[in-house]
Amino acid sequence: MALLCYNRGCGQRFDPETNSDDACTYHPGVPVFHDALKGCTKGRHNSEKPPEPVKPEVKTTEKKELSELKPKFQEHIIQAPKPVEAIKRPSPDEPMTNLELKISASLKQALDKLKLSSGNEENKKEEDSDEIKIGTSCKNGGCSKTYQGPQSLEEVCVYHSGVPIFHEGMKYWSCCRRKTSDFNTFLAQEGCTTGKHMWTKKDAGKKVVPCRHDWHQTGGEVTISVYAKNSLPELSQVVANSTLLNVHIVFEGEKEFHQNVKLWGVIDVKRSYVTMTATKIEITMRKAEPMQWASLELPAAKTEEKQKEETAE
Repeated sequence: MALLCYNRGCGQRFDPETNSDDACTYHPGVPVFHDALKGCTKGRHNSEKPPEPVKPEVKTTEKKELSELKPKFQEHIIQAPKPVEAIKRPSPDEPMTNLELKISASLKQALDKLKLSSGNEENKKEEDSDEIKIGTSCKNGGCSKTYQGPQSLEEVCVYHSGVPIFHEGMKYWSCCRRKTSDFNTFLAQEGCTTGKHMWTKKDAGKKVVPCRHDWHQTGGEVTISVYAKNSLPELSQVVANSTLLNVHIVFEGEKEFHQNVKLWGVIDVKRSYVTMTATKIEITMRKAEPMQWASLELPAAKTEEKQKEETAE
C-alpha cells in the first residue's frame, strides 16, 4: 500500500517495503516559497504527519494596558477645552489673597531716578504750593476739564462722585451704574454729580486710564500682560482666589488701571505671582488642572439680560 511522504518538499507517495536511505529528496530546514526551488537533502520517506503549529494566544489585556499608560510629561499636554459646566468650580466667595510681587531690577532703577527728580520738583513747589498751572487736569472722576485761569475756579464741575467698578466684563461708576463693556465708552460717560473742580494734587485722586493688555497660556499656566510703565509696587495690588482676579495698578505717578476678571478656569493661588518690570506687569497664574482654557474670562451669559436692563435704565 502506498503512503504519503510528509517530508518538506516531497509530498510523494511511496511503498514502505522499498523505502531506502536516499529514496526521498526534501528540505530539512525552514520552508521557502519559490517555484524554482527543489529539495536539497536525500533521506528516507516519512509517513508521520507533523503536528499542527500552535497559534499564539491573543491577550485581550494588551489594549487595556496601553490605554492605561500615562505620558511622562502629562503636565505639558494641552487638551481640548472642557465644557464650562464640566469644570468643578470652588465658591467665588473664597477669601482673596495678595499675589506675590516680584520687582525687576529695571523697575527699581527707573523708580529711583523718578524719586530723585520728583524730590527736586517738590522742593521748588514748596515756596508756591497754592499755584495752579495752566493745563492742570481736574482730579474729579469723569471730568475732562483743564485749568485755564482764575475763571476756571468759578466753573461748575460735572463728575462722578463714586468709584469705578469693573465686574464680569462690564464697567460702570458706583454712583450712576450706567454699564458698558467698552472701556473708552466708560471713560466718556458724562458725570452724574455737580460741584467744584478739584485742581490741587493734595486733594486729588488717581486718574483711571485704559492700558493695553493681553493674555496667553501654556499647558500649566495662564499669563496676563498689562503694558503700564513705571508701576508703583507700594500702591499696586493684585488679589485672587481660585476663580476671581482683581487687578489694581498705579503707574506713572497719577494713573490707575483696574481689571476684575471672573476666570474661565481654576487657578492655584499659592503658586501664582506677579512680575513688575519698567515697561509692563505680568500676572502668572498656575492652573489647578493642566488643560486648555477656551478664554480668559468666564462667559457671563446668565447675567447678560439683567445687565442690559440695568444699562437701559
